[in-house]
Amino acid sequence: MTEETRTCQNCKNSFVIEPEDFAFYEKMKVPPPTWCPECRLKRRMLFRNEMTLYKRKCDFTGETIFSGISRDKPVKVYKSDVWFSDKWDPMDYGREYDFSRSFFRQFKELYRAVPQLDRSVLRLIDSDYCINASDLKSCYLLFNAELSEDSAYGDGITNCKNVYDSYFMKQVERAYEGFVCLRSYNVFFSSNVSESHDVYFSKDLIGCEYCFGCVGLRHKKYMVFNKPYSKEEYFKKLSEFNTGSHKNLIKLKSEVKSFQFQFPAKFMHGYNNENVSGDYITNSHNVNNSFFIDEFENCKYCYWMGLKPIKDCYDFNWGGAAEMVYEAVAVGYEIGNVRFVYECWPGLYDSSYCMFCSAGSAHLFGCVGLRNKQYCILNKQYSKDEYEKLVPRIIQQMSEVPYKDQEGRVYKYGEFFPSDTSLFAYNETIAQEYFPLIKEEALAQKYVWKDPEERSYKITMQHNEIPDSIYDTAATILKEIIGCEHEGKCKEQCTIAFKIIPTELEFLKASNLSLPRLCPSCRHYQRVLQRNPPLLWKRKCGCTGLKSANGIYENQNMHSHGEVFCSSEFETSYAPDRPEIVYCEQCYQTEVV
Repeated sequence: MTEETRTCQNCKNSFVIEPEDFAFYEKMKVPPPTWCPECRLKRRMLFRNEMTLYKRKCDFTGETIFSGISRDKPVKVYKSDVWFSDKWDPMDYGREYDFSRSFFRQFKELYRAVPQLDRSVLRLIDSDYCINASDLKSCYLLFNAELSEDSAYGDGITNCKNVYDSYFMKQVERAYEGFVCLRSYNVFFSSNVSESHDVYFSKDLIGCEYCFGCVGLRHKKYMVFNKPYSKEEYFKKLSEFNTGSHKNLIKLKSEVKSFQFQFPAKFMHGYNNENVSGDYITNSHNVNNSFFIDEFENCKYCYWMGLKPIKDCYDFNWGGAAEMVYEAVAVGYEIGNVRFVYECWPGLYDSSYCMFCSAGSAHLFGCVGLRNKQYCILNKQYSKDEYEKLVPRIIQQMSEVPYKDQEGRVYKYGEFFPSDTSLFAYNETIAQEYFPLIKEEALAQKYVWKDPEERSYKITMQHNEIPDSIYDTAATILKEIIGCEHEGKCKEQCTIAFKIIPTELEFLKASNLSLPRLCPSCRHYQRVLQRNPPLLWKRKCGCTGLKSANGIYENQNMHSHGEVFCSSEFETSYAPDRPEIVYCEQCYQTEVV
C-alpha cells in the first residue's frame, strides 16, 4: 500500500501511516489505528502507575499491604502471594458474551470484578515501599528496579548498590543524582556516564576518572571543566567547590548547566544501530520512533524496554523479550502474537485484549488474571472449535456495536482499552510525568483526577531551616518532617512534606553533599527534565564547518565537509527551540574522539 495521511480521532491532528506500517497491521490482523502515535502513547500511559503507593487492606486476608491501587477504587485487591496462589480461581468470574452490548463495557465489568494484584514485585527483602521491582534488598522508594540493594529514590535502577536519587542506572555503585549511567562508581550530579569513576557534575563521559564539570570526554583523568590538572591540583580544586554547602551546590548546578550548553550534543543517544530513529537506542536494526531500548529489530513506537531481544513490535511500552506485539503495556518473557494486552508476564501467546494473564496461557480473548489457560473468552472456558468460531463473531460485533466514551470517541476492534477502563487517575500515572497537567486541565479533558489523601502529620521544619552545610546537620533531623520547597505549587505530584532516612543521611555525609530541599517526587520530576520528550523533530546538523551554527562552539578538528555547512539532516528528540548545539553522528564523533 501507499503512504496515507489520516486525522487522529482524539486530537484531530494529522498523522502518517507508512507502507511498512500497513504491512505490520496486516500481519497482526488488526485495522490501521485511528489515533495518532502520541495519543496512543498517552492512552497506554494511563494504565501505568509507576510511583504512587498506598496502604490498604488485602481483601482476602485482611492484612495491611502496600498497593498501587488506593482504597477508594471499586475493586478487590489481593496481596501477591495470595493472588498467585490457588486459593482463588479467576475462572469463577467468567461470563457469557452478550452480543447486544459493547465488548469494552463487558470487559470493564470483568476487570472490575476479578481481584487485582496489589503491586508488581518479586523477591523483595526489607523493601516494602517499592513497586514494579524484583530482587531488591534494603531499598526504599525504588521503581522499575531489580537486582539492587541499599538504594533509594530511583527509577530504572538495575544491578546497583548505594545509588540515591537517580534515573536509569545499570551496574553502578555509589551515586547521587545520576542520570543514565552504566558500569561506574562514585558518580554525582552527572548524566550519560559509562565505564567511569569519581565523576562530579559531568555529562557524556566514557572511561574517565576524577572529572568535575566536564562534557564530552573520552578516557581522561584529573579534569575540571574540561581542563587538565595534576593529581594534587585536582584534589585541591575539588575541595574548593565545597559541595556540602547547599548554597554552593545551587551555584555549581547553574554554572555547570551554562557550561554544558557550550558543547555539541549528538542528535541521539545510542550506538551500534542501523536505520533507527528515537533516543537511547542501542544494538538495534530497523527501529523507528522508539526510546530507551536495546536489541530491537523491525519495531516502531516502542518505549522503555528492559528485556531483550524484541522483534516485530509496534506501540509497546515497558517489558520486552517478545515478538509480534501491538498496543501493549508491561508484558514480557515468552510473549508472542499478542495485541491490546496489559501486565501479562511471563508466557502468553496468540491472545487479544487481556490483562494479568500468564504462565503459558494462549488463545485468550478479553480475559483477566488467567494462568495456564487456553481458549477462554471473558474468563469462560470454550473448546478449541467453539473459541475459533466465536472470536471472529465478537470482532465483527465490536464494529457493529462499538463503545463510545463521554467524548464521543468510538472504540471498535483495533483500539486499545478506553482510558476509563484504567483504575488510575491521570495524576497517578506516568502520563503526568511526560504530559503534565494541573487538576483543572485534566478535568477539562475529561480525565479522572485524584486529590492527595489526608495526612495526619504536621510539618516540623521548613526547607529554609535546614542547615546550609551537611556537617552542621545533626542526626536529630531524622525526626523532622520537612516542608518541600515547592509547597505543592507544581505539576510534580509534590507530597508537600518529606523525611530524611538514616541511610540517606549517612550517604550524604560520607559524600559531602548537602541535604535536599525538595520531596522525593519533586526531585524525580526535576531529574527527568534531562530526558528529552518521546517525540521527534526534523532538523539539520548544527555544524557550519569551523564552528557551531550559533557561534558558541569552535570545532577542535577538521570535519569531512570542510569549512562549509554540514548537509546532514535527521530526526531528533531535541526540539528546534532547545538551546543545545545538535550535531549529526559524524560531526559529533569528530569532536569527541
